[in-house]
Amino acid sequence: SAGQNKQHLVTKNTAKLDRETEELHHDRVPLEVGKVIQKGRQDKGLTQKDLATKINEKPQVIADYEAGRAIPNNQVLGKVERAIGLKLRGKDIGLPLEAKPKKK
Repeated sequence: SAGQNKQHLVTKNTAKLDRETEELHHDRVPLEVGKVIQKGRQDKGLTQKDLATKINEKPQVIADYEAGRAIPNNQVLGKVERAIGLKLRGKDIGLPLEAKPKKK
């Protein structure tokens, strides 16, 4: 039985393995959040570049969040929330951000 090449043998589990590996993907920012960012930014008269400068991020980051392409980052979402004054996380998305009393 010499000369048989076993490394190219196809097993029955190949299709199952393909299905499992293709389902791995990162969560993206919901489009609803992107629309809230866009609306809040426009209400304040800011461009994507202005908002990005204000929160020390690149304009592409804002564009990705608005288009729903970005992987959510709580630090970035927090900075955007404060900049536009609207909630982007939790169940009250789109509502005004209440100013919390500063701790003494």
